[in-house]
Amino acid sequence: MNVYWLEQTEADVPIENDWLSENEASSLNRLRFAKRRADWRLGRWTAKHALSVCLDLPAHPEIFKKMDIRPAQSGAPEAFFVNRPAGVTISLSHRSGVAACAVALSDVEIGCDLEIVEPRSDAFVADYFTSEEQALVARAPASDRPRLLALLWSGKESALKALGTGLRLDTRFVVVDPFNASFDLNGWSSLRVRYTGGAVFHGWWQLSNNMLRTVVASPRPDSPIPLTIPAHFFDCASQCA
Repeated sequence: MNVYWLEQTEADVPIENDWLSENEASSLNRLRFAKRRADWRLGRWTAKHALSVCLDLPAHPEIFKKMDIRPAQSGAPEAFFVNRPAGVTISLSHRSGVAACAVALSDVEIGCDLEIVEPRSDAFVADYFTSEEQALVARAPASDRPRLLALLWSGKESALKALGTGLRLDTRFVVVDPFNASFDLNGWSSLRVRYTGGAVFHGWWQLSNNMLRTVVASPRPDSPIPLTIPAHFFDCASQCA
């Protein structure tokens, strides 16, 4: 199964909001805090660029206004175009001014996550990781510990999004197996996440520029395919009418 991946930064997002749908503009107006507003806009901007490529539509404000990224009952994002389901499944994540959107061109379970590699306390490990994962961390060289913890945590976040629960579910109900936790690899490496309720998700992880990326899905996805977007808005002519 193909999964497409796109990242954008806050610098990519225009100052204007003329690319938001009416529903999205209303949602934005209800957000009080600047950081929450910035993260929310970045996520929508990234999702709409990804959709424009996957749906073969011009990346233009008038087209973007017809796209609507709505929260499902679970809180997961759902994509609509001209008030109809867009026929894709998406997952969003943002961290430190970067947003990622994973897209599958079918109705699947999918989740993605971004994490910064940073020190985490022993209490964090004890509170949120299974005994199996704690043992994996204990065996790792001290120099690899921050990266491994970011990988395990990001895998959990992705799986909980795929389950449709987010952090409402105890993180110890999902167990991350990165297969190969060597951080000298290039490109995407495989991982698996087991849910104690029976589901198994397969996916991928990547580390670059101190940012850890994960995506998991069911059915098993192939290695993520990076999306390329145009540097500027297209002249969409009749398609924007």
